[in-house]
Amino acid sequence: MNSHIDAFLRYLETEKNHSEHTVLNYRLDLEAFFAFLGNDDVKAVDYPVLRRFLAEMKGKSLKARSVARKLSTLRSFFRYLQREGVVSKNPATLMQTPKLDKVLPHFLTEQDAVKLLESPETDAVSDLRDKAIIETLYSTGMRVSELVGLDQRDVDLIGNIIKAKGKGKKERMVPVGEKACAAIQAYLGTRPAKVNAVFLNRSGGRLTARSVRNIINKHILHAAMQQKVHPHMLRHSFATHMLDRGADLRSVQELLGHVNLSTTQIYTHLTTEKLKNVYAKAHPRA
Repeated sequence: MNSHIDAFLRYLETEKNHSEHTVLNYRLDLEAFFAFLGNDDVKAVDYPVLRRFLAEMKGKSLKARSVARKLSTLRSFFRYLQREGVVSKNPATLMQTPKLDKVLPHFLTEQDAVKLLESPETDAVSDLRDKAIIETLYSTGMRVSELVGLDQRDVDLIGNIIKAKGKGKKERMVPVGEKACAAIQAYLGTRPAKVNAVFLNRSGGRLTARSVRNIINKHILHAAMQQKVHPHMLRHSFATHMLDRGADLRSVQELLGHVNLSTTQIYTHLTTEKLKNVYAKAHPRA
């Protein structure tokens, strides 16, 4: 079984250009399935076997979203095995995806965004770096993984543009605002010019996504903000504020690097909720 898994994961990495994080999730899902399968031959897997596996996952109180991801992994895996001639058909084709609740993403108000952006106050290298990070995340709507992966050659401060390397190793050009450019410029002037990575830790190495979370948490406390904030909220805030101020959905989709417009449309629910709240407060017959 390990040989089938390894071959499939190599296919995802080389031909489908999936990220390391995505490939790792596929591996974990498949290892869980083959632990359930035991010594049974993969060729003997049919619809009832998959039903029992998903029932066991639900019995472990996994959320519907996690179960849906495992089912998606199995669909892709058996599609690959069918293509390679290992199995004659894909037993996961008829499996129904669990119904998922739509969870609206949390975002900052414009006032809270300003509070967070203005939290790093000193000229210390760490504060200059933190300000550049927060400004860039809010200005571009980039994912944290895209931010920590930035190299200096990806940032054009004259043209106000950043090359983001997104999911599936797809690249896109993202406009970056003047204030974010100024913050990046101020930070770059304080650190070694020869290091490729834009954002560095104290040891001079590339920052990790976890480090960025810690940086955001530090400045949330400093700004005395009440709500819990994670870095991805700056991406949500970017999209929501753009739509609130009249940006069209297709443009926001391009800026965020979403493959499907339906992924971006969740932000229209946020703006609709805001309109409903305004209506409820203002209309005498609401």
